[in-house]
Formats: sequence, structure tokens, C-alpha cells
Amino acid sequence: MKIKVVAHPNARMPRVERDLLDMMHVYIPEPPREGRANKAVIEALAEYFQVKKSEVALLSGHKSKIKLFEIASTNVV
Repeated sequence: MKIKVVAHPNARMPRVERDLLDMMHVYIPEPPREGRANKAVIEALAEYFQVKKSEVALLSGHKSKIKLFEIASTNVV
């Protein structure tokens, strides 16, 4: 399953939300430096979808707020 995510680094309260257009918004406290924010988004998505971190792959948007992820697990709802 592929999903588009809008990353919000430096957030006070970490959370994952869906908006009305079914876009995922991931708020993380990490800064967007040296890949720390991308790792935090992967961890947040893995927890949200209840899969392993290794099953979440960043396909595009490594240096952008809008990112494309693939969730490899077959049991994702």
C-alpha cells in the first residue's frame, strides 16, 4: 500500500492524523536534519499501522515535507 504523507517536524506533540482528503499528517518532535525526521516518520507510521519499521519504506520526498511511503505488510487496514 502506498500513502502520501505530509511531515510536520519540530512539533510539540507527536501524532498521526488523516485529513478530509485522506492525506496523512505526521507530527514529530525531531528536526529535519540528517534524516532524523524521516526516521521518526517511519517509526510513527509503523506504530500507527501496527507493522514493523522494516515494512515501511520511504519512496520519494527525502528532503520534502510531502513524502511517499510504501507499507509492505499485507495485513494493513
